[in-house]
Amino acid sequence: MPTRSDRLLDLVRLLSDGRLHRAEDLARRLGVSQRTIYRDMDTLVASGVPIAGERGLGYAATAAITLPPLNLTLPELEALHLGLTVVGEAGDEELREAAQTLSAKIDAVLPEDRSARGASFGFATHAFAEASRGFRHMPAIRAAIRARQKLRLQMPADPISRRIVRPLRLDYWGRVWTVTAWDETTQGFQLLRVDLIEEVASLPQLFVDEPGRTLADYQATLG
Repeated sequence: MPTRSDRLLDLVRLLSDGRLHRAEDLARRLGVSQRTIYRDMDTLVASGVPIAGERGLGYAATAAITLPPLNLTLPELEALHLGLTVVGEAGDEELREAAQTLSAKIDAVLPEDRSARGASFGFATHAFAEASRGFRHMPAIRAAIRARQKLRLQMPADPISRRIVRPLRLDYWGRVWTVTAWDETTQGFQLLRVDLIEEVASLPQLFVDEPGRTLADYQATLG
């Protein structure tokens, strides 16, 4: 039976197409009540996932961040946010408080409509609070995406503990990093939480685009 964390990740995946989704439609897709969807949305927003919308209208994940007077790239935002998250979880009380106040100052100058991806810098307090631990795998995954190189992932908490994948894209959702991949183990697309990966090994095999296994094919499944 899917866990709540699994359902929250499914919600992120469904919302990532940029369209407006009604709560009743999301509830039907995931087999839960509308009240559960409302609670899950509150959890995602509190955990920093950039979601626009409200009850009665619908919800959508938002994109790209502009932080006046700076224009931040997504990797720059990831680095800044990760640094604050790591320091905010440190044992040094003074540094932890400094990270929290800096986070609040950054949040104060972000757009009021919260229409930017990653717009909330408040610290995660819910299901994704430990997501920063997956950062150690980011360099290897990024390099594999650029080189179009297959990876072997070890995920002890996953029903399939070891996967061979073609990594296609990394996404950042405020507190959660995910990798979209074609899974050669299951012969299907997977959206995997990076923080749940225990080990990443780069394999000597490279891959090329094949019909049904590309990022465009994955995006077509979201429709």
